[in-house]
Amino acid sequence: MDNTELIRYRRALKRKNYSAHTLKSYMNILDHFVRWVPVPLGEVTAKEVGLYVDHLLQKKRTPKTITCHLQTIRLFFDYLIQDEEISMANPVTRISIRLPKPLPRHLKDDQAKRLLRVITDGRDRAIFMLMLRCGLRVQEVADLTVEAVDHQRKQIFVSKGKGGKDRVVYMSEDARSALLAYLSKRSVKGKRLFLVQKGPLKGQPLSVRGIQKRMEYYARKSRLNVSCHRLRHTMATQLLNADADLATIQDLLGHGQITTTQRYCWVANLKVQRDYYKAMEVVLQRTLASMENDVDGEQLPNPMTAAKQEPRTNLTGGEITR
Repeated sequence: MDNTELIRYRRALKRKNYSAHTLKSYMNILDHFVRWVPVPLGEVTAKEVGLYVDHLLQKKRTPKTITCHLQTIRLFFDYLIQDEEISMANPVTRISIRLPKPLPRHLKDDQAKRLLRVITDGRDRAIFMLMLRCGLRVQEVADLTVEAVDHQRKQIFVSKGKGGKDRVVYMSEDARSALLAYLSKRSVKGKRLFLVQKGPLKGQPLSVRGIQKRMEYYARKSRLNVSCHRLRHTMATQLLNADADLATIQDLLGHGQITTTQRYCWVANLKVQRDYYKAMEVVLQRTLASMENDVDGEQLPNPMTAAKQEPRTNLTGGEITR
């Protein structure tokens, strides 16, 4: 078998409207696997897949990366079996790599202020304010067009976000002001909202890597451990601490599953703290009321005191002296 199967598989994914980013990622993984595997694809078994995992571990790949490889390879063999009608069993029967589940990391309020203080460029400030206030992913920011922004309604239409889903997000006043300030000084016109400002690529759309490099620069300048995605986490945590509904946050972030959004509950300590003390007040009030109002109108004995006063007996029925 040669690369014709990969070419046909790419076409099949494209027909299913997979994003260019996903196609590139899948093809890179599969090309790496096909080049490594020592037998024809139709003869691959679980043994070769296990050896491939060992190969990735030797390359110091993370469990998350290895899992991504295995998921991609499994889908490819599903295609070969179902669409190419190759008679074989899928060699990736299960994915047994244990993944760590780190909690989302967010910036504290003073850290967010510290970061924004060092971002003086108008374009960059608008970019990172949209991540911090609107919860946009870096790819979504790079893909934004001028027409996607409704300044009057303070809305942004996110077209084909993760999973190909559209959604509407809203702009806070400071994010809207930062965006308007950038647009008022943007010298080059273009369809994309954020453009390269200097060099031979001036006027071209700013890439995802270009945005990430700017964040890396400001992270060094502010001496903070921060990334583009951490700004999104910060927005979600701040909304939760401000008592925003979990379903609302899910819609704004574009999460397909509410369980993804619920992970922020584990780190939003302010809300957890408020909910705990509010609920505990009710618990204590009910406990006191039950202790003061027994059936006979007499105060109930304290169970702990009663336990101390009750004589203990041994196995023969005799009383044990204290």
